[in-house]
Amino acid sequence: MGINVVVADDHEVVRSGLASLLKGTEISIVDEASNGDEAVEKTMAHNPDVVLMDIRMPQTDGLAALEQIKKASPNTRVVMLSTYDNPTYIARGVALGAHDYVLKGSSRETIVSAIENAAADNPIAEDSLMNRVRGAMAKRQEAKHSDIPLTNREMQVLRHLALGLSNREIGRSLNISIETVKEHVQNILRKIDVTDRTQAAVWAVRRGLV
Repeated sequence: MGINVVVADDHEVVRSGLASLLKGTEISIVDEASNGDEAVEKTMAHNPDVVLMDIRMPQTDGLAALEQIKKASPNTRVVMLSTYDNPTYIARGVALGAHDYVLKGSSRETIVSAIENAAADNPIAEDSLMNRVRGAMAKRQEAKHSDIPLTNREMQVLRHLALGLSNREIGRSLNISIETVKEHVQNILRKIDVTDRTQAAVWAVRRGLV
């Protein structure tokens, strides 16, 4: 049985390249989108097995579109396809429910495999970018950081914060309310003696927490 895909990218040459790359596979592109709004609209119209979506697009970007798609159709699998090996983008993709995150420079085999795994809801490769960042986000307190006066949950929130996630995205990732996230953030700022999120992120990076 074939896999139906909606491709969203603002560059026609990328969309054409993906169409060529997927020829000879069981994957069919049922429609294309050039921005996030179109991606949401065409996903709702076609109900594809997988959405293959760029991040940096005009109007509504790919991450905002991802959030809308997962809210309207939780079972739709979304694979983010980006030029950027950016931990913040990847972490936001994790928090917002992307199945995988693949670089545009990846091999044909890697891209096809990512789509096939998403369609089958199979686990992604252990060495994937998304698993690497997801692992960092999920880390709790470690023995080497035992001198840091944070609880396990506060450590997780700090790692998310240092990766650039909003309170809403942190809440979704950790399955806690925004109010609880805010409380954790305030406790973190007080305990590590900084005044804002940016200082907390710098503090975390300097100590090798992310």
